[in-house]
Amino acid sequence: MSATEARQQKMLQSIEEKTGLEPETIIQDIKSQNLEKHNQKIAFVKEKYGLSHGFANLLVLKSKENIPVDLVANQYRDKEYLFLIYEYIAAFLNTLEGVELVPKKVYVSVRAKKQFAIIQPSTKSRIDIGLNFPKDIIIPIEPAGSFNSMVSHRIRIESKDDFSDLAKQYLVKAYELSL
Repeated sequence: MSATEARQQKMLQSIEEKTGLEPETIIQDIKSQNLEKHNQKIAFVKEKYGLSHGFANLLVLKSKENIPVDLVANQYRDKEYLFLIYEYIAAFLNTLEGVELVPKKVYVSVRAKKQFAIIQPSTKSRIDIGLNFPKDIIIPIEPAGSFNSMVSHRIRIESKDDFSDLAKQYLVKAYELSL
């Protein structure tokens, strides 16, 4: 079980302690409301069950899990070559202590104490690694620009060779600054 899954399991147990209801009961109630927007569902849970935003958000996300979705597989559908590069980058990141890879819809968030990078298949032939550096540090790599507002810089990767020692050094630097 990943750290994220363990944290979610602990939250689900806490929900039962707080409400006296099994989380699945609340999840079924959310589904029965036929609310369309995520925020509407969160507001419903917060109001009806008196739970904080984090707990409500988890329950709403769980209510959408009708069919388990492998987010990483979806990102790399028809991009098998890029998936091999992603695995190579992920293997390197897994050597860093406390790093967690958290799949999102279009990218994988890379975090330690906070997010310091993202990995995103931006085209059919390129992965972009977004790095988050403080504004006062000058980094001689491409600024993120309009790529993603969650990061300050980006490295374009089209082959395993592009994930060079220098690219790894920048990833490690962003990691160290996030601790």
